[in-house]
Amino acid sequence: MRFYNQQHKYYCGIDLHARKMYICILDQKGKTHVHKNIKTDRKTFLKVIEAYREDIVVAAECMFTWYWIADLCVRKNIPFVLGHALYMKAIHGGKAKNDKIDSRKIAVLLRGGMIPQSYVYPAKMRATRDLLRRRNHFMRKRAELYSHIQNTHSQYNLPDCLGRIAKSQNRDGIVERFDQPSVQKSITANLAMIEAYDPLIAQLERYIVKTAKHHDPIAYALLQTIPGIGKILGLVILYEIENINRFPTVQDFASYGRLVKSAKESSGKKLGTSGKKIGNAHLKWAFSEAAVLFLKGNEPGKKYLDRLTNKHGKGKALSILAHKLGRAVYFMLKNKKAFDQNKFLGL
Repeated sequence: MRFYNQQHKYYCGIDLHARKMYICILDQKGKTHVHKNIKTDRKTFLKVIEAYREDIVVAAECMFTWYWIADLCVRKNIPFVLGHALYMKAIHGGKAKNDKIDSRKIAVLLRGGMIPQSYVYPAKMRATRDLLRRRNHFMRKRAELYSHIQNTHSQYNLPDCLGRIAKSQNRDGIVERFDQPSVQKSITANLAMIEAYDPLIAQLERYIVKTAKHHDPIAYALLQTIPGIGKILGLVILYEIENINRFPTVQDFASYGRLVKSAKESSGKKLGTSGKKIGNAHLKWAFSEAAVLFLKGNEPGKKYLDRLTNKHGKGKALSILAHKLGRAVYFMLKNKKAFDQNKFLGL
């Protein structure tokens, strides 16, 4: 975990909300200059910190409303620190908790060089990244509809498998398989939602693929040299990474992608693992998907997985493969080299 420890004349801690924001400004000696609740507004915020603009750093906890203040600070050349919510235990602990107390705690942590940093994702790629995440959300909702249809078919123990209903030509006659009108209505509703999702997702994918070419076409092309990683999965990995150079080591990248477990030790004793929710969940999903798709039609890859399975079991073998793919992506993007399967599999 990285901490912000640069020295400034003034330190501004903000407890940020959608409509209100509590601001606390401290100087180097810890004296409080401003401590008040204001409207969440750009002009109001700039007016409050105007007298301290000569050398001030602003910090806020990472939550859903941070975009606008980060972008404002970038435009006005004001240093901005985004606090990592899961690491900021000092804010969430304590006998009493309110916006006034929290804003001061943020300012104190900032002044003491103890505020854990989260990555401030650049505005240039942020909107497309969020659109990609929204597309994945729609994909999961559509998959739930597929699962419900398949589960309902199994509940009534109907003959003949439904097959791959993800293909539209395989959906004909599904409703008529069920006798009860209420069940037919449920399946009809599911199919109607699927029919709505299909063109929407396709439209989003076309737009995203077109937009992504303007950001980092070289990295995008390199990612697609890995078997199983196509246009969309490559985009997810590209946009969740943003810039591979922000990770000093491959271990930092693997940790950020939730591809490794963090050991929990005390006095030489192992107490299990921790930090499962710290890292990028979208990157974890992408590499897990890539590990499965890497094996499709890939005989050398399947043989490699078999060796891992014999040694570790199937579940852990796939996790190891996902971790190995993550490490490969790190060095590919660092060195600007395409994927070499023989080297990857040690052939």
